Amino acid sequence: MIAILDYGSGNTQSVQNAVSRLGFKSVLTHDHGALRDADKVIFPGVGNAATAMNSLKENQLDLLVPQLTQPVLGICLGLQLMCRASQEGDVEGLKVFDTDVRHFPSGGIVPHMGWNSITDATGTLFEGITANANFYFVHSFAADICANTIARNDYLRPFSAALQKDNFYAVQFHPEKSGAAGAQLLINFLKL
Repeated sequence: MIAILDYGSGNTQSVQNAVSRLGFKSVLTHDHGALRDADKVIFPGVGNAATAMNSLKENQLDLLVPQLTQPVLGICLGLQLMCRASQEGDVEGLKVFDTDVRHFPSGGIVPHMGWNSITDATGTLFEGITANANFYFVHSFAADICANTIARNDYLRPFSAALQKDNFYAVQFHPEKSGAAGAQLLINFLKL
């Protein structure tokens, strides 16, 4: 079973629709038992980091998520919440990835929105995806480059477009809105 983390802050329906189009069944849940028992967990998110973290804490999901042992995929705000901390709302993250999330510097259009290519993509998530593939981004904050970075983008500054550590994977872009490349990335994750 694929569990999509439902914590009241996310693009859960579009992610569930994308998973269904790929031929996989999923359930939206915040139940600890269902999340622990799932084959894979997807942690989507859009919105404000502080508000989302408060929602996670209400159901003690902030304690559960870092302890999950199956493959977990964070999407957009899900990636940011799995980092050490975020400038958005000065919030402490789940500390899965040893990096911080910062606002884009002044001097350009924020949010960073639209199709952009990624570089230096490595690992299982990107198998079968052409180099410099385009993905759809919508964000004003981004994770710094770190040892867990498996793909990069450069918009006003270099940032982590994807991260991976042990069983945790995360992407700053929205694979569910990224056409064929995004669908391939989701398939790669769901087949881990």
